[in-house]
Parts: sequence; C-alpha cells; structure tokens
Amino acid sequence: MRLSRDKVNKVAHVVSDALASVDEVDFVEDRNTIRLEVRKILEDLLNQEARIDQSARQKIESQKRTILEGSQEWDILYRKYYNEEVKKLGI
Repeated sequence: MRLSRDKVNKVAHVVSDALASVDEVDFVEDRNTIRLEVRKILEDLLNQEARIDQSARQKIESQKRTILEGSQEWDILYRKYYNEEVKKLGI
C-alpha cells in the first residue's frame, strides 16, 4: 500500500504521541527526533513491502500463460509468491 508523505508523517506523530503518553517510556532524544526515526522506519517498511509486491507480480507475469489479475488463480499465486518473498527476508 502506498501512503502519501503527509499520511506517513501523521502516523509518525500518532506513534510518538502514544509513546510519550506511556509512563514507562522516557525519551533520551527530543520528541521530533523520535518522530523522524518513526517516519524513517515506516518508510523503510513501506518500501520493502512495495518491493515484495512487485516481485510477486513479476513472478505471476512470467508464467507461460496469461493469468488475469483479480482471478482466483491470480490471488492464490500472489499470496504464494508474496509469502515466499517475505520468507526470503526472514520476516
């Protein structure tokens, strides 16, 4: 799923606010540094997910015959190839 920069920033704000509200959590860095790190982590995860998605789609497209996206067969193959890519990364 592709999120806009504004949405990623909003999620990063929500996460840093939630962490700040937990009594057991003490920030060593200032809150903005924490928010920026959360945003970086989210962007890295989203980019990794996009690469996995693209790899699964390429495997389906490389089949000898055309498999229509949205068909049951396509969905099954997509899940299979997506999960294979996730396992390769050890996630």
